[in-house]
Amino acid sequence: MPYLSKLPRLVRWVVGVMFFFLVVMMAYRFVFFYHFRTEARPFSGTAFWLGFRYDLKFMAMMGLGIFIPSVFPFLNPFNSKLASRFWKIMVPVAFLVLLVFLIADFYHYDYLHQKLNATVLNFLADAGISFSMMQESYPLGWILLVLVAGLFLFSWWHNRYLSLLRNNPALPGKKKRRVIIFLVFGLLLGISSFGKLGQFPLRWSDAFLLQDDFKSNTALNPLQTFFSSLKVRSNSYNLAQVKKYYPLISQWLDVKNPDSSSLNYERVYQPSDTLLQKPNIILVICESFSMYKSSMSGNPLNTTPYFNELCKQGLFFDRCFSPAFGTARGVWATVTGLPDVEEISTASRNPAAVNQHTLINAFKGYEHYYFLGGNPTWANIQGLLSNNISGLKMYSQPDFKAQKIDVWGVSDKNLLLESAGILAKETKPFFAIIQTADNHRPYTIPEEDLSQFQKKVVSDSLLEKFGFESNAEYNAFRYTDFCFEQFMTRASQMPYYKNTLFVFIGDHGIRGNARGVLPPAYTSEGLTAEHVPLLYFFPGFIPPKRIHEVCSQLDLLPTLAGILHQPYRYSGLGRNMFDSTDDRNRDPYAFIIDHDLKTIGVVSDSFYFWHNLRSGMEKLVSILDNSTGNITNYPVKREKMKDLTLGLYETSRYLLLHNQKKN
Repeated sequence: MPYLSKLPRLVRWVVGVMFFFLVVMMAYRFVFFYHFRTEARPFSGTAFWLGFRYDLKFMAMMGLGIFIPSVFPFLNPFNSKLASRFWKIMVPVAFLVLLVFLIADFYHYDYLHQKLNATVLNFLADAGISFSMMQESYPLGWILLVLVAGLFLFSWWHNRYLSLLRNNPALPGKKKRRVIIFLVFGLLLGISSFGKLGQFPLRWSDAFLLQDDFKSNTALNPLQTFFSSLKVRSNSYNLAQVKKYYPLISQWLDVKNPDSSSLNYERVYQPSDTLLQKPNIILVICESFSMYKSSMSGNPLNTTPYFNELCKQGLFFDRCFSPAFGTARGVWATVTGLPDVEEISTASRNPAAVNQHTLINAFKGYEHYYFLGGNPTWANIQGLLSNNISGLKMYSQPDFKAQKIDVWGVSDKNLLLESAGILAKETKPFFAIIQTADNHRPYTIPEEDLSQFQKKVVSDSLLEKFGFESNAEYNAFRYTDFCFEQFMTRASQMPYYKNTLFVFIGDHGIRGNARGVLPPAYTSEGLTAEHVPLLYFFPGFIPPKRIHEVCSQLDLLPTLAGILHQPYRYSGLGRNMFDSTDDRNRDPYAFIIDHDLKTIGVVSDSFYFWHNLRSGMEKLVSILDNSTGNITNYPVKREKMKDLTLGLYETSRYLLLHNQKKN
């Protein structure tokens, strides 16, 4: 390419190295695909194109790692012989690392049918056993030979290429021209290292938009999956502890065929009858929908008068808890039926946990929708949903007619109204998830709604007394209620309305002062961060009732299936709250993990027990009155709740990696 000869030698060297690495990674992808594919599987251009983008991203990052230091004269191989010798060692070492990753990925997939991820480092704990297994299972001698030969060939090529460029005279030209070329080249590498144009970079979860596990694994770059999972690698499970608590947890889960060897957690629900007509389902996951801030709690500020009236017409649970604080964790729990017990990051960001069973797929013959006003790549939620909900149709900010109002995308009102209209075009039964976002900083209320929605001003003393930090937060909570009213009014005009079950649940609560409306423990123990409303609304089908029994986000889908007489197989930790055969319904608990305080615990109808994972400190407190007393006052209750807490925690860590999709 003649025009390359006009570029500075440094740029040509970096481009040449990147190109060599890129060719090797693409060649590996062909080997991976044709070795592991089934005979009937055709070539996938989409998987290879996405794989090329992943490879290019990492090559750009590597290119920056070479180019930026080499700009300095003492590290420029064309200005310093010492620098030349340095790069003749470092670049081949980088190539050797790449070969190790590619070969490790190949055999990791061969062994576990998973792309290489940081959990492979756990094998170092039993290095001797692991090495013996590898020695007996794989041709380590040939693998070593490939590594040595690959390193030799690359080193030969690289040394020759670098020497050839060094022997070429530097291009004449002004220093200004060279600086401009360097800046443009660095900028191109920076853009390429982002992976795509948009708010978020190209992530491992984007591969699972292909909705085919093998295509996704073909596209993924092992460097991507390894380093993406490195920060959550330590959050593995303790098999000995899982087995220790298995008898307790399998009994609590009402497993009909317990097996401590296979660790069977599966339950099968088969209703005595089924519905002749399949109702539609619309699940609204409500941003920061704290129970104590709402009208349903009796809060005098009356922020949600419309939703309060809706609750009086439906099946309303006033003591529902999310297992953890955070939107990504709330969506995870609702969809998978498992608490997000990842300590460092979130489960949705763990590539090893992307394959999850969800009861949404139990609703056979349904079309699946997911609506979000913003960008669905946050926290890799897009990958979680697309990979596990069959045939998912996803709508996000670019798919709506309304304009983006802030970082969270279109307003909740427009999100809800446009979603209602899109669903009206569906001729088959549908299961739709709509996720709101406006009840969140920066608390934007669109100008277009201020003619209908009137902001209010409340004194600072009342705001503090009843759980709000500012009038902006207070009005954003009120705006949520306004959006729900607009949505339900529009939905009631749609042909699907009379045959649709609406479910509303908060993704999480907000830590704050609830003493004005709830017992002190909700505030002192931070339960406000997980306490959320849960409503099933289906007039004419579900009789109105307010239920005070403790429940969890984990219970939402099993209960939904029970209400609609839907059979299912399930290995999550949720319960069908109306299954009379389930003993837990006579002694309900909700598991909670506080990632900030490092505590785990369970809530019962009367008590909250927590255990600190770092200090071992424990506490048992009443959630009905002012008694925050000594845990020794209730030794039997304390021990039971402690065992259940530790058992659910250890089981959740295990199931996070063993709750794969079921046929």
